[in-house]
Amino acid sequence: MMETERLVLPSPGPLDLPLRAVELGCTGRWELLNVPGAPESTLPHGLPPCAPDLQQEAEQLFLSSPAWLPLHGVEHSAWRWQRKTDPWSLLVALGAPVPSDLQAQRHPTTGQILGYKEVLLENTNLSAMTSLSLRRPPGSPSQALWGNPMQYPFWPGGMDEPTMTDLSTCEEAEEEIDFEKDLLTIPPGFKKGVDFAPKNQPAPALGLLSLSRLLEPLDLGGGDEDENEVVGQLGAPRRDTASASPCISSLARASSLEDLVLKEASTAESTPETPKPPEPQEQWAIPVDVTSPVGDFYRLIPQPAFQWAFEPDVFQKQAILHLERHDSVFVAAHTSAGKTVVAEYAIALAQKHMTRTIYTSPIKALSNQKFRDFRNTFGDVGLLTGDVQLHPEASCLIMTTEILRSMLYSGSDVIRDLEWVIFDEVHYINDAERGVVWEEVLIMLPDHVSIILLSATVPNALEFADWIGRLKRRQIYVISTVTRPVPLEHYLFTGNSPKTQGELFLLLDSRGAFHTKGYYAAVEAKKERMSKHAQTFGAKQPTHQGGPAQDRGVYMSLLASLRTRAQLPVVVFTFSRGRCDEQASGLTSLDLTTSSEKSEIHLFLQRCLARLRGSDRQLPQVLHMTELLHRGLGVHHSGILPILKEIVEMLFSRGLVKVLFATETFAMGVNMPARTVVFDSMRKHDGSTFRDLLPGEYVQMAGRAGRRGLDPTGTVILLCKGRVPEMADLHRMMMGKPSQLQSQFRLTYTMILNLLRVDALRVEDMMKRSFSEFPSRKDSKAHEQSLAELTKKLGALEEPNVSGQLVDLPEYYSWGEELTETRSQIQRRIIESVNGLKSLSAGRVVVVKNQEHHNALGVILQVSSNSTSRVFTALVLCDKPTTEDPQDRGPTAPDVPYPDDLVGFKLFLPEGPCDHIVAKLQPGDVAAITTKVLRVNGEKILEDFSRRQQPKFKKDPPFPAVTTAVQELLRLAQAHPAGPPTLDPVNDLQLKDVSVVEGGLWARKLEELILGAQCVHSPRFPAQYLKLRERVQIQKEMERLRFLLSDQSLLLLPEYHQRVEVLRTLGYVDEAGTVKLAGRVACAMSSHELLLTELMFDNALSALRPEEIAALLSGLVCQSPGDPVDQLPSTLKQGVERVRAVARRIGEVQVACGLNQTVEEFVGELNFGLVEVVYEWARGMPFSELAGLSGTPEGLVVRCIQRLAEMCRSLRGAARLVGEPVLGAKMETAATLLRRDIVFAASLYTQ
Repeated sequence: MMETERLVLPSPGPLDLPLRAVELGCTGRWELLNVPGAPESTLPHGLPPCAPDLQQEAEQLFLSSPAWLPLHGVEHSAWRWQRKTDPWSLLVALGAPVPSDLQAQRHPTTGQILGYKEVLLENTNLSAMTSLSLRRPPGSPSQALWGNPMQYPFWPGGMDEPTMTDLSTCEEAEEEIDFEKDLLTIPPGFKKGVDFAPKNQPAPALGLLSLSRLLEPLDLGGGDEDENEVVGQLGAPRRDTASASPCISSLARASSLEDLVLKEASTAESTPETPKPPEPQEQWAIPVDVTSPVGDFYRLIPQPAFQWAFEPDVFQKQAILHLERHDSVFVAAHTSAGKTVVAEYAIALAQKHMTRTIYTSPIKALSNQKFRDFRNTFGDVGLLTGDVQLHPEASCLIMTTEILRSMLYSGSDVIRDLEWVIFDEVHYINDAERGVVWEEVLIMLPDHVSIILLSATVPNALEFADWIGRLKRRQIYVISTVTRPVPLEHYLFTGNSPKTQGELFLLLDSRGAFHTKGYYAAVEAKKERMSKHAQTFGAKQPTHQGGPAQDRGVYMSLLASLRTRAQLPVVVFTFSRGRCDEQASGLTSLDLTTSSEKSEIHLFLQRCLARLRGSDRQLPQVLHMTELLHRGLGVHHSGILPILKEIVEMLFSRGLVKVLFATETFAMGVNMPARTVVFDSMRKHDGSTFRDLLPGEYVQMAGRAGRRGLDPTGTVILLCKGRVPEMADLHRMMMGKPSQLQSQFRLTYTMILNLLRVDALRVEDMMKRSFSEFPSRKDSKAHEQSLAELTKKLGALEEPNVSGQLVDLPEYYSWGEELTETRSQIQRRIIESVNGLKSLSAGRVVVVKNQEHHNALGVILQVSSNSTSRVFTALVLCDKPTTEDPQDRGPTAPDVPYPDDLVGFKLFLPEGPCDHIVAKLQPGDVAAITTKVLRVNGEKILEDFSRRQQPKFKKDPPFPAVTTAVQELLRLAQAHPAGPPTLDPVNDLQLKDVSVVEGGLWARKLEELILGAQCVHSPRFPAQYLKLRERVQIQKEMERLRFLLSDQSLLLLPEYHQRVEVLRTLGYVDEAGTVKLAGRVACAMSSHELLLTELMFDNALSALRPEEIAALLSGLVCQSPGDPVDQLPSTLKQGVERVRAVARRIGEVQVACGLNQTVEEFVGELNFGLVEVVYEWARGMPFSELAGLSGTPEGLVVRCIQRLAEMCRSLRGAARLVGEPVLGAKMETAATLLRRDIVFAASLYTQ
């Protein structure tokens, strides 16, 4: 027994005494009691819980009474714990989440473990930096709106998001891996790897890993062995598991034993295959009939999400019904038909469902106008533009399409709650510069987002909707209006002569009938005016459109006539900013407003201009516009200050502006109709040349005429200042079809970098889904089915026997095909040459080879030209048909070509009576041009042949000219069975092209090879040749289908490789295609991504002051061409040269990589004409003094500075991304310096 030790207890201290402190009620007095277990308080439930105010206690102890602190014993008053340094902790990285797990495979009946299989796990540590799934956790609240360039986007709808089952199926379908030779030891991006080969065994080949030796000690077969036995058998050889492999391979995927048994039983029962019915053709674009009324609308939707004060039209009701079913719709309606009703209902529906809606517009001004309208209607509306961010938490967000694209690429969490995206003015996709943005957004939208497309009437709405439907794999309902709600009448106005000053000549009435009588009356009136002009001013008639004086007279006469007819207000579309200003300024004596209207205009102007500083209110443009508005005139174009344009728009919508001189951009705005629309001209400058208005442009602008509910018809007037336009041009412009929606898809560096940084998305997939590739990709499923059928057919074919004499049969077939192709290429070059066309004149004997004739002689009778190529009318020999069916005259090509058929031209000889036919030949139908020329009378032969085509002359004998020509051709064919001598392309036609010379030499070489072939002497040659030809033709068709289905058929694939090579050369991506730091910085840029990134990484901006940086960057956003002035500071001059040098270097890299853009074109995109203006503005100069520094219109200067501020913010974010706080602070300062006064005055629509 063990002795128990005696415990020594310490003596009790003062705290161990049996005393209790008891609080007496709430008086704050305490009493000590020598009673064990006494209560702490006399209150019924004890003391109330409270927490001491630590802040007050600390202030009282340390701040209020500093004397309490000891002066000398600091080491006793402050405690400090020494931190243990552990440098190795910096090298510890958290392990990646386990992406897979081992799943046991059991015998279906005994349950014995047969092996283990690796299965992938779903949703393992998802994050915005690693996953495209909507199940990933949201990012930080600060990045919820705009996202982060480092984040992944959400998975685009319509693309097959791989599931775990798909990945596992792909792994199982992969070919067997050779673990001895196929596994690499060097990971991507590394230079060296690790050799895991055992020391006592020979090492495998360099760079390969022998995993089979590593897995040898592991025994996964026995589930009943003890752990010690497994350990003891580590060195033993592995058991033979060949008997278990069939079971393992036949196991189905299952999560439990019961499922496995059920699956096995079900597969055993359904062994016999039943033929699958043919799949119906997919229809993605479904047209909706808007002619039949929707009588049960209120029964289907008893409680609509939104109600209007008017009864919706039929097309609006149809769209609303589909919105209630959560369908995507494409509404292509006439101007002012009421497309906005569909958008309003979608917004109301999202608010009802507590989801969000995004409304996109092509221009910022339209976004501001829609924000005002929707905010007045719904209240919970936000606005996101480049420089304004209002109510970003709202359920409806209005933004430009570029901002939505940025949010999609950056993985904004707003996309999670999104139910609808409304694309307004979809026909803007035809814009060459910005149309690609619409396609990118449509491709990148996730699957849970429904799409609403609003557009003017376009002829290919179904095709466009079919593309979106196939893209998103959902049906798109196409709703189009038949007629305008307010019909239009189109007139010509010829001048201000006393006779015609009040006369309008009707050209197109409200029913769409074109009146030629009105056109000729306008021509006669113009001729009379011209003759009077000649009598007065001499014989020379004016061919130009006149100067300001004539314009003033025309407009004074026209507006007086319209005012008399009560056809105001009027919008005058002029395709020049300068002419807009001239025409408005010339009408100095015109006053169209009453005194009460003048008072209302004055008060409105005072209220709107009060937000400007004093000097800005005295700007010449502000004073001039104020004077015009008081008289009921207005001007609207891009050179006008934004706040003045908004004032003009608001006054025009109130009916206070009676005459508005505007450019084409006004027609892109919201519904601001007028009574009348006037076209100053029907010609415009499109940036490169002058041309007539397109029908779509004319309809878009003319659609502003006619106010719904106010005017029975709208009036459209075309001014004829010079001569009256041609009737055909007017008819085409007014009645032609609008422009089709066409793809403007192109590759940009931002798109490539944004997709390269996401492993799961490929740029090739983006290109495949573009509208430009749609015609060639829409039959992909049919191609896949055809490919599968051809593969099956090829497997069932019997292999041709190529033994013995037939050993060169494959070569013989390829020689014949190559000879035919070489001859056709040479003949094509002959036809394209000048001498070749000269030789194909009337009387020339040619060899004809097409679907109807095979090496038949013919003589050319007539040569004519159409819009694309020449057409040869020839008399050709043929067999006399035994029946009246003309299809019996088919080609007599041999099924099995022998050397005599391939070498030379084995001419066609009639087997019975010889006949002839007159046929029109294309250049490709002429197989050879002979040296023979016959004397023929082509006109007589053609006349005789056409006469004998009539039934009553069908049996008449031909003319002697025809008989003579036929006999000459037959004699030539009999004299030269292998073909008459032909014109040599080199010696006779003087074609010295290398391809022609080499082609002729190669054709002669092939002929020698064919003549020496041995397979043709075998009796089995015909049968085996047909087998080989069938097999080769199927293989060629399969290759063609594979090419169409592959990435190699993409039109933009070569350019994509060139642009990736540019990025690789500049160091934006590495050899493996991984985006590096410079590439991630470029993703954060909104435009000029390469140039801005290179300037940042070259430290070209860091040494400059903020105002100097802003001045230099203006060259990237300025739209007015021009060079910097000579008075610039030397720092800015050097900066301009450095920017151009960097741009030149990038352009040279692009040219070296094969891109078409020249260095001069790339550098020419920079315009430094506003460097001084921006520099002085950033230094604080008032806007009124900037006008003297440049001749650029004030509106363009404001737009340049606004875009520059956006670029400064992009650079600020990029600087923070690379850890450049100094540059980031400078860009923040530059943006602050730019954002002031009239340039960044708040929009009137947002107030």
